[in-house]
Amino acid sequence: MTAHATPASSTSAVASMIEALCTARRNAILADASAFANDALQSEADAYTVQCGVAQTLGHFATPVPRHWKSGGANRASVITHAPLPDAGIWTSPANAGAWPFPLHHRLIEGEIALRLGQDVTAEQAANMTPETAHEFIDAMTVSIEMVDSRWAQPLNDLPPLLKLADMGVHGALVLGDWVPYQRRDWSAQRCVVRVGASPEQVFVGTHSLGDPAWLLPQWVRHVVDWGDGVVVPAGTVVTTGNWVGAVVGVVGDVVEVGFDGVGFVRLVL
Repeated sequence: MTAHATPASSTSAVASMIEALCTARRNAILADASAFANDALQSEADAYTVQCGVAQTLGHFATPVPRHWKSGGANRASVITHAPLPDAGIWTSPANAGAWPFPLHHRLIEGEIALRLGQDVTAEQAANMTPETAHEFIDAMTVSIEMVDSRWAQPLNDLPPLLKLADMGVHGALVLGDWVPYQRRDWSAQRCVVRVGASPEQVFVGTHSLGDPAWLLPQWVRHVVDWGDGVVVPAGTVVTTGNWVGAVVGVVGDVVEVGFDGVGFVRLVL
């Protein structure tokens, strides 16, 4: 795991933020984002340095390269951001959020498609990968639910984007469904259905921000290679690829089901 280069002007803020987020996670409390200036982090690289520092300090991963990641962006012209997902928060459907040993401060649900690498990806292969060739490296896909959560005390909408990114992209937990063989699909016609508690079901069609979940794969694998200082990205590494359903809110005890036609479904009790 390699810390990203950080300008001297922000080194102190980065170190302080690592300490604040580690304290929040250790003690199941919230950190005060107002203790940091809006420009405390100068770039995505600073935020990734915080991610790395928190992961190293708390021992989030049992393997040298994290096996589960999130990646996404608002559109293809936007910056695609990434975060490694702590091993302890990777659950298999059906899952129960009440079993999570740390308190979840939010009950925000995102419905996504997760992809799994079918082969190792070397640094050279990552550098040469394109959105078109990326499909060759994927062996399976599944439906996922990401639970959004934050270690910051401030409301999510009030947080600067880089502070969200530093906090593992405000990730809480990831629920994975059954894996099915990967196939290229007409994602513009893909139907997704969400049910939360007694609320009416919501239907979304073709709502992935990038048009194709696999489009981000080249940027993601290059980021993982950089994270590991040139490491091979192992077969079996998983990335969940961004939200289809907006911010879906539930309450404790709600049963959440997310289904993608032709792919599968996941179930979570909040």
